[in-house]
Amino acid sequence: MIFCGWQKESFNEWPGKISSVVFVSGCNFRCPFCHNAGLIFRPDNFPQIKEKEVIDYCRKNKDFLDALALTGGEPLLRPISEIKDFVQKIKSLGLLVAIETNGSQPKIISALMRTRLVDYWAMDIKAPLEEDKYYFSTGVKIDLNDIKKSIKIIMDSAQDYEFRTTVVPSLLKKEDLMKIGKEIKGARCYYLQQFRNQNTLDQSWREIKPYDLEWFKDVQSKIKGPQKIKIRI
Repeated sequence: MIFCGWQKESFNEWPGKISSVVFVSGCNFRCPFCHNAGLIFRPDNFPQIKEKEVIDYCRKNKDFLDALALTGGEPLLRPISEIKDFVQKIKSLGLLVAIETNGSQPKIISALMRTRLVDYWAMDIKAPLEEDKYYFSTGVKIDLNDIKKSIKIIMDSAQDYEFRTTVVPSLLKKEDLMKIGKEIKGARCYYLQQFRNQNTLDQSWREIKPYDLEWFKDVQSKIKGPQKIKIRI
């Protein structure tokens, strides 16, 4: 695999774990608030990082690292054989593997579940599961059945996971997040993520001011459904 970004150590991708995070280019969504837009439209402007460099680093630092997180872009658009081959190499080092996805590829999620190679799933839920809301949030027409299937596959699995929503003012209100909570009733953990207004795909969104911590705490207390609701600022 070739990567366009690499954060060698992160404490944010997997709670309680130190992860090395690699970014792949390409995505089938066009979320106007995306702050990784360069990975979609200008991947050649990023360094081309070969997997050998990542694997060598992980091997040298496996006593310090807990895991590797594969993100993007949308990593599950890559051929599954390519994903499996890379993940197996990371697992052979004794590290755990996390995958971050937008949930649009339930067949790939299911196939990877069967391999038991992935230890942690992080799935973005962009909006309540309504066509108009999802269209406005992603910039493309989405088959919501795929999103629903991915949610169910992840929730029914034995692997650890989180769902998360980037909370963008003017896009999502408290009532929307409460709806999402009901739609993922019983989920182990649901993260509310603060919107970052830097380098957004749609430049007009850079003028939007993120909600403050008190707003997040208030909506956190009102969401019902998931077992745990956490804030990621």
